[in-house]
Amino acid sequence: MLSLRFPGIRELLLRRTYPELKENHVLPLRKLLKDIAVYKEGDKVFEFPNGSRLKLGYLDSESDVLQYQGQEYDVIFLDEATQFTEFQFNILTACLRGANSFPKRMYLTCNPGGVGHAWVKRLFIDRQYRGSENPDDYVFIPARVYDNRALLETDTGYVQMLENLPENMRRAWLEGDWNVFDGQYFPEFREDIHVCEPFAIPDGWVRYTAMDYGLDMLAHYWIAISPDNIAYVYRELYEAGVIVSEAVKKIREREERGELIYSRIAPPDLWNAQSSTGKSTALLFDEAGLALDKANNDRISGWLAVKELLKAEERLQPDGTKVKTARLKIFRTCPNLIRTLPLLQYDEKKINDAATEPHEVTHAPDALRYFAISWTYPAALPEEQQQEALPFALQDGPREYKEEFSDDYMSAMFFDE
Repeated sequence: MLSLRFPGIRELLLRRTYPELKENHVLPLRKLLKDIAVYKEGDKVFEFPNGSRLKLGYLDSESDVLQYQGQEYDVIFLDEATQFTEFQFNILTACLRGANSFPKRMYLTCNPGGVGHAWVKRLFIDRQYRGSENPDDYVFIPARVYDNRALLETDTGYVQMLENLPENMRRAWLEGDWNVFDGQYFPEFREDIHVCEPFAIPDGWVRYTAMDYGLDMLAHYWIAISPDNIAYVYRELYEAGVIVSEAVKKIREREERGELIYSRIAPPDLWNAQSSTGKSTALLFDEAGLALDKANNDRISGWLAVKELLKAEERLQPDGTKVKTARLKIFRTCPNLIRTLPLLQYDEKKINDAATEPHEVTHAPDALRYFAISWTYPAALPEEQQQEALPFALQDGPREYKEEFSDDYMSAMFFDE
């Protein structure tokens, strides 16, 4: 329709594989455009009498997109856009250009899931933009099966088929839930169960911090344990390019005056000595005024511990009603943990592990993993035992240095009940 209405425009329609392109586009369009446009098999191009051209293509591998570099199109269509990588999408956006006055645009159609789930969700669902990305350039138009009246009238069993799908696929395809997709490592995550509105943390609750640190990202979280052993992630620091001294300053700035932190948990690789100075990153944190506790880096056990926290359970309320909840609650003011936790996928080679790519989505979940595998103490002790249970360095106030403790300190503190 665009080709017929606007003479001379150039359009590109892409799928990820050739079989998909042939069955879903080439064959139907050849039938639809018979006697309207001429199809050239070799180039996979429909040519219209008014000079418009519609080219069809596929990107079977990551590098296939490079064949379009330098080409100009007025309109680009990505069908099943979540099957394309962000790299491919970015290369194609550079092809939306030309000297004519036609307003350039790209159309994307897709379901939740696939290798491109994260970037599509970021741009169109979460609306989190980077660099020169303009929010006004992106519009999300949700369409569910109930909007397709023609389909509902001709195929009355289609909705029932979707309702009988496995839970993850049903939530994605029928309900349009972008927090679940095939291959997701934490399908347990539900915003309605695990995300809550902020509230003032009572003074008596035990508090932890947990972080994942590197120059590429500082993901630092504050976590409080309620008397009924629910972990509340109540504060987030998520920033790239932060050196140790700046990290300590930013952490301190976000803490309330007199806020008592029971343990500051960090990944064990921070204790590796740097070849240039002979000092470890953990020691640099210590010298800057923030003593850290080494977490266990058993990835499988750590992820299983996170899954235990995410597991939904029914709890009896004071009024006698039952409500579905979990042992992990995240304040809505921690957007990056909420965003990245459901984006983790299974590692294709390590069956029980989470994938380390895309790397950007791993920082916040890793910090949560370090906390989950370390937290074993009950949150609430009888008042007369609370002071006795604190580590020596906490009994007279917040701990800043822990030089007297050995590397085995954490195992003694967390596991010797």
